[in-house]
Amino acid sequence: MWEAVNKARERYEELTRLLSDEKVVTDRKLVLKYAKERSGLEDLVAASEDLRRTEQGIKEAEEILDSSGDQELVELAKTELEALSERKETLEQDLKAMLLPKDPSDEKNTIVEIRAGAGGEEAALFASDLYRMYSKYAERQGWRVDTLGSSPTGVGGFKEVIFLVEGKGVYSKLKYESGVHRVQRVPVTESSGRIHTSAVTVAILPEADEVDVDISPEELRVDVFRSSGPGGQSVNTTDSAVRVTHIPTGIVVQCQDEKSQHKNRAKALKVLRSRLMDKVRQEQDAERANNRRQQVGTGDRSEKIRTYNFPQTRVTDHRIGLTLHKLDQVLDGDLDEIVESLATHDNELRLNAAGM
Repeated sequence: MWEAVNKARERYEELTRLLSDEKVVTDRKLVLKYAKERSGLEDLVAASEDLRRTEQGIKEAEEILDSSGDQELVELAKTELEALSERKETLEQDLKAMLLPKDPSDEKNTIVEIRAGAGGEEAALFASDLYRMYSKYAERQGWRVDTLGSSPTGVGGFKEVIFLVEGKGVYSKLKYESGVHRVQRVPVTESSGRIHTSAVTVAILPEADEVDVDISPEELRVDVFRSSGPGGQSVNTTDSAVRVTHIPTGIVVQCQDEKSQHKNRAKALKVLRSRLMDKVRQEQDAERANNRRQQVGTGDRSEKIRTYNFPQTRVTDHRIGLTLHKLDQVLDGDLDEIVESLATHDNELRLNAAGM
C-alpha cells in the first residue's frame, strides 16, 4: 500500500511544482488540468500524513509502556494507544479505498428515470413519492434538478418521470439507486384496509456529453406532435412535443414538458446520449459478469433492491441487509445513511477483489 501512496505523494508534489512553473501558469488549459489532478490527490495526501502521525504516536505510546514506571503515565499511554490503534485501522481502510481506481463517471451529472411497474395507480403514486425523495435529497446536497420529461396520471402519480441532477459528485452517490424499489402500504383507494405491494423501477444514467457519444443525424428519426396530459387531453395547441428514435438501436425518447419544440428536442437528445452510453456500459459489464456480480453500484435493473414498508415505517435495502425504521425521513430525502452504507460495502468488495 505504501508504495502506491508514496507514488501518489510524489505526483502531488510534482504537480505543486508545475503549478508554479512560469511555462505552465501562462497556459490556462494546463493549469486547469494540473489543478484538477492535484485536487484529486489532496485527500489521499492528507490521510497519508495523518496515518504517519498516528503511527508515530503509537510508537511513542509503546515506548512509554516499555520504559515508564509511573503507573498514571502508563494508564494514559494505554488509553492513548487504544484510540490511536483504532484510528490507524480506519485511516488504512480509507487510504486503500482512495487507491482504488475511480469510476470515471463519478463526477458526472446524472439522469434519473423512474417508471411505475406492477401495481397500477398505486405504483404511479409511489413513483411520484420517489421523485420527491430524490428531489429533496438533491436539495440537501446543494444539487440542481431539471425535469426532462414526464407522463403524469390523473391523481398525482407518474407513469414515468425523467430528470437531470446537476452538481458535484452526483453519480458517485446516486449510482446505487438503480433497480426495483418495492412499496408495501394500504392504497388510498383500498376500502378494506388490505396492504398492497407495488413496484417502481429506477434507472441511473451518467450524463453523456457530445464528445462521449457521437450521433449522426442520419441515425435519427424525429417526430413532432401536440403534448398531452393525464387521460390524453391536449395541453398545448402547437406541435411542441418531440419523439426521437435512434434507428440503429431502436431507442425511443419522448419529451413534451417544455412549450418549445427546440427545448424538448434538446432534452430528448440529452437523454438519448446518456442511454446510448449506458448501453455500451451495460454491454461491457456483461462481458465482466463475475466482477459485475461483486459490485453494489452496477446491479441488474430487474433486481429488487429496496422495500419501503409503510405499516412498520421501515426501509430495507436487501443488498446489504440494512434496515432503518425512519421511513418518513428517508422519503423526505434523508438518504445519507443508506448511500454511505452502500458505498462502504461496495469499497469493501472492491478491496477484497483487489487483494488489499
